[in-house]
Amino acid sequence: MALPKHLQNGLTPDELTFLAEEETIDIVPLFSMTRVRLLSGIYGPFTPPSSAKVPLWLALSLKRKRKCRIVPPEWLSIDRVQNVLKEERENAESFCSLPRRFIETSKVLLDVAQDDLMQPSLLRSLLKDLREVRQAKIRIGLQSEGVMRGSYLQVTNLTPLELSELKPFLVKAMGIMQSLEPRREDDEDEEEGQ
Repeated sequence: MALPKHLQNGLTPDELTFLAEEETIDIVPLFSMTRVRLLSGIYGPFTPPSSAKVPLWLALSLKRKRKCRIVPPEWLSIDRVQNVLKEERENAESFCSLPRRFIETSKVLLDVAQDDLMQPSLLRSLLKDLREVRQAKIRIGLQSEGVMRGSYLQVTNLTPLELSELKPFLVKAMGIMQSLEPRREDDEDEEEGQ
């Protein structure tokens, strides 16, 4: 069965966040329990103050119930985000490598577990700046000569969320650019031979 037109463009930000919640993260449980078997795997044992690795969705659920503290990933520290932001600003040609679900994970952690993060308001501001710098680079890349000729756009190190935001526009623009491009003689000869 084919999907309706409005569902064919790709994943929505909410769907990407749902997928990001499968990533594993460390927690410090505030309760004791032996291993627990779930459909997605076996997690635990949960013994404070030892940390345990669990999927993000489980960590968020336990956090909402005040049953754990979430240990933020090392890439979600102010120093690391400042360094990445500085690198993004200095290197106008390419994008810095970020964890695959960087945007979604950081947003969820800032929303649900900001008391487990150091200086959450500063961190939120730095992440917003980083996102704006990357979006500006994307806009500049869309205006580059290669894209204007309909040949390519450099998307190395973009996150899935950034790609899903770019995809609808890019697909439509590339189709228009290719339709405006004059047909090559090789293509015309192949069609006549058929």
